Amino acid sequence: MMRMWLVLGAVNAFLSVAAGAFGAHALKARLPQDLLVIFETGARYHMYHALGLVAVGLLGHFRPSPLLSGAGWAMLAGIVLFSGSLYALALSGVRVLGAITPLGGLGFLAGWLLLAIAAWRDTA
Repeated sequence: MMRMWLVLGAVNAFLSVAAGAFGAHALKARLPQDLLVIFETGARYHMYHALGLVAVGLLGHFRPSPLLSGAGWAMLAGIVLFSGSLYALALSGVRVLGAITPLGGLGFLAGWLLLAIAAWRDTA
């Protein structure tokens, strides 16, 4: 299971770099500045949480824990909901998609909290 988080982290890091390059090169001339900033925010948080998935996988390799798996699932859900909604909003201009973004933020918060609890319990 922990290998899966390493793979998902690496794949999501790849996707976030691809999204960032797409935004910087292909979208720069096509999107208004405000939507480009939204797209870039999605890519930035995508990378942060891809690295979080790698951390989950590395920590779980040494001390597997259901809390770590929960952290991984929460971060993955956060990537899909937070970054995905920002990508969709920026590309479509449909502002109502921004209503989904906070749900992804909650996923990110839950993921980091579960990671902290797992780390605390395993080192205490």
